Amino acid sequence: MVDSSVARVTPPPAPPSEGELFKKILGGAWMGLHPDIRRRFDKNPLPGKALHYLGALSELRCSRFGKLLGHLTQPMIQGALIPYSDSHFPVEIQVYARPDDPAIYKQRIYRLHGRQPIQFTSFMRESERGEVLEYVGMGLGMKLMLSVENGSLHFQSDGYFWEVFGWRIPLPGLFTPGKTFLWHHNETPERFNIRIEIRHCLMGTTFTQVGVFEEVPQPQAASA
Repeated sequence: MVDSSVARVTPPPAPPSEGELFKKILGGAWMGLHPDIRRRFDKNPLPGKALHYLGALSELRCSRFGKLLGHLTQPMIQGALIPYSDSHFPVEIQVYARPDDPAIYKQRIYRLHGRQPIQFTSFMRESERGEVLEYVGMGLGMKLMLSVENGSLHFQSDGYFWEVFGWRIPLPGLFTPGKTFLWHHNETPERFNIRIEIRHCLMGTTFTQVGVFEEVPQPQAASA
């Protein structure tokens, strides 16, 4: 005879999706997003079952100051600030979760022409104050503000920080790459485009990325 108490055991809840977090932050503005974008972010990447996206950057650009900053920060946050300019090269994105971890992880592999692939992983989570935080490595991260404009999802950084032993230490804007702006715009149910700009208060635009991506059921090998 089967123990009824065992039969009633339910699996642990799935890790949160980005959409659940964004929905909470945006409130009523969430419904202003294009329906395809809402469906895209509502998908939960279960542990061991990541979401995969393939695409290409039509533009990767950094200023002289950005190039210097990218090389200086490589030992700490390799891949977060790419110190090269290139165009029309493939990029792979994997969104995944870890067991018993509420954070949402995103791994990117950039396959620039004539260079070894560059891999960069960041993770996003909600702070105890209800903020959206993105960590890029070594405790470094930024607070993100979300908004909806013409059906597209917009992110804007609202300060960088260094987290040490649970304390978040704000970093002066002058000593950061600059303010980050990201636009997620829908094209088709499977395809979207992204534009990222980082603008320094004194040095102007330091980094730019522009690309188109689509979800794929399985990762496909790309040539180096």
